[in-house]
Amino acid sequence: MVIREKYLKRIIDAKDTDFIKVITGVRRSGKSTLLLMFKEYLINNGIKEDNIIHVNFESVLFDDIKDYKDLYKYVKGKIKKNKLYLLLDEVQNVKSWEKAINSFKVDFDIDIYITGSNAYLLSSELSTLLSGRFIEIKMYPLSFKEYLIFNEYDNSDLDNKFKEYLKYGGLPAITLIKDNDELVLSYLNDIYNSIVKKDIIDRNNIKDTVLLENIIKYLSSNIGSPVSSTKISNYLNSNKIIEKSNHQTIDNYLNMLEKSFIMYRADRTDIKSKALFKTLGKYYISDIGIRNSVLGFRNIDEGHLLENVVYLELLRRGYKVNIGKFNDFEVDFVAENPNEIIYYQVTQSLANEEVRTRELRGLESINDNYEKVILTMDKSINNDYNGIKVINIIDWLVSDE
Repeated sequence: MVIREKYLKRIIDAKDTDFIKVITGVRRSGKSTLLLMFKEYLINNGIKEDNIIHVNFESVLFDDIKDYKDLYKYVKGKIKKNKLYLLLDEVQNVKSWEKAINSFKVDFDIDIYITGSNAYLLSSELSTLLSGRFIEIKMYPLSFKEYLIFNEYDNSDLDNKFKEYLKYGGLPAITLIKDNDELVLSYLNDIYNSIVKKDIIDRNNIKDTVLLENIIKYLSSNIGSPVSSTKISNYLNSNKIIEKSNHQTIDNYLNMLEKSFIMYRADRTDIKSKALFKTLGKYYISDIGIRNSVLGFRNIDEGHLLENVVYLELLRRGYKVNIGKFNDFEVDFVAENPNEIIYYQVTQSLANEEVRTRELRGLESINDNYEKVILTMDKSINNDYNGIKVINIIDWLVSDE
């Protein structure tokens, strides 16, 4: 196992606190492996294996645990005198599991870690029941920097390695099979189908699966473009893909896609007033390999994928990310954390004067003192335009944060 140090450190830092540690992320992003890494860490630091309960609910070994009562009974039967560490993988498969978790905290000396592949794990019901006593650790597919580590790549010929990353995406298992396109496509299709079936269709009892599939294809084709239910409906109807589509149904499906972690929505915000606009947000996919499997490996639009890669990287680095609007100009990303705000524009190249003028104009119009950055694939570039930094995207991705 290649250790994903950033995520492991977050868990270790939260160890033995009263909080329940909740690890979320799209399927096969590495949550189960992270729990195994943490279990290994515990054993290496003197915790006896008898004091660690590790349950993966996707294994048939635990098919008998159907609801919270079964879960409580199973864990109670393994309680030892010393402190217990409870690691529950894909716990959303257990009905009303949160009732057992709440009871464990009351009844035993126990440190709890759970993973799940959809946002229903942190529904308002759970938040209310646990009264804010949990820490969410958001896990994403491999960054480009991690992709290099997993493949044991050095920093030579990064352009071709980045093209490979843009093609295959960052699901960790891809690094084992990436030399075989047929295997990669089969694997990505399996993951996609699993997400759609288990986390969306089955969970929400969806009847109109054709509409759902076409919404996913639309979003995958329009990464980084403003999206609304009206736009989607008009497209599907005008192209005779769907005879009639209901706006409310489309909105519901968009919400379900977010909750399955296959899609992320970035809202538009007014940079002056800080107000959020309710419409025309942008959607980004959790893994560009999945996106390419949906549309086909031949349909790789590098320009849109660059924006997707930057968006996910900003999330990994702990920023809240919105789309910025300032007067008539739009800024690709407003990245904000408790200590800073940074404005980002993403473009394939600034070589064209018209493109350069357009990309600079939006940032130049913002009259505050926050950092402004343009990320581009250009190599020989002027790295400063009137205080606006210009950075090569690959250099930015492999840099220390």
